[in-house]
Amino acid sequence: MPRPLVATINIAAMQHNLAVAAERASAAKVWAVVKANAYGHGLLHGMQGFAGADGLSLIEFDKAVDLREAGWQKPILMLEGCFDHADLVTAARYRLGFAVHCAEQIRMLELAIRERAISGPLDIHLKLNSGMNRLGFRPDAFRAAHARLRSLEAVRDITLMTHFANAEAPDNAGLPLERQVRCFEDATTGLEGERTVANSATDLLHPQLHADWVRPGIMLYGGKCGSGAAADFGLRPAMTLRSELIGIQDLQKGDAVGYGSRFIAPGPMRIGVVACGYADGYPRHAPDGTPVLVDGVRTGLVGRVSMDMLMVDLTPAPSAQLGTTVTLWGEGLPIDAVAEPAGTIGYELMCALAPRVRVVAAPQPH
Repeated sequence: MPRPLVATINIAAMQHNLAVAAERASAAKVWAVVKANAYGHGLLHGMQGFAGADGLSLIEFDKAVDLREAGWQKPILMLEGCFDHADLVTAARYRLGFAVHCAEQIRMLELAIRERAISGPLDIHLKLNSGMNRLGFRPDAFRAAHARLRSLEAVRDITLMTHFANAEAPDNAGLPLERQVRCFEDATTGLEGERTVANSATDLLHPQLHADWVRPGIMLYGGKCGSGAAADFGLRPAMTLRSELIGIQDLQKGDAVGYGSRFIAPGPMRIGVVACGYADGYPRHAPDGTPVLVDGVRTGLVGRVSMDMLMVDLTPAPSAQLGTTVTLWGEGLPIDAVAEPAGTIGYELMCALAPRVRVVAAPQPH
């Protein structure tokens, strides 16, 4: 018997969430972001769930090749660009568009073209650092970078790109969204090329910024964007992590639970032991009371999460027994409701799903 912990991927939910993203940005084309193994959902599941997207975007070149070899014919965008000469060769061979965010990448591209290691047509996303200060040319260098790329015969299309730090909180005092928008507009005015600035939060909350392409990520997997719950936008969870009770303990007042004896029973109670732990990707620092569903009934975590197990209060589910189904997140329990008490975000839980966890696709409706 395999261990009862299974992550079920709902392809229909992914398709639905893509439709929400596309409907919100009806005049724009959609890059579906599938980096980090499609946020832990599996690259091929992502390809299937987002077959209706106009393109897929990621950062891992070996995975982009996997997409092409699996049959993806539409555009692919490498969001961090090429890391070395070999990536440029791969991009040209497999028709991968790629970001350019620094002068070193332009020099590498010029050299590869001059040495005839690659040829066009190449599609480039020129990235502006509009204030987030991760990747991108500063505004005073952006136009020169554009001209330098435009002079290369191998370069076909140049799309103008930036990334917003606070689209879900536009009035953030550190970097208001309006300041980034104004920076982008000033830096790109008069330059030819399509525009792309919108991540998930921008897609959902700022329709005036959809531009030519949107780049939804977390919303496609049913995660929240900003203060509103994912369900508020009609999004559905694409991953449900389920396990079973593999042990039950009857406690008396004063009995301790788990490593460090963090939880002390306030009175007689039953607890269930679940086959899931931090080695599976469940957050080790989840506090007592972090929500869990036992046979569909909401209860809470008790005691410190172990490597392979965690414990839950069975008081709300008195009929629970060995083998009873436990939902750690997904259908009926939003992943963000688990992430927030643990001081993290749903993204991290999705991406942290361990290789030892079985991942299966839910049966498709006929």
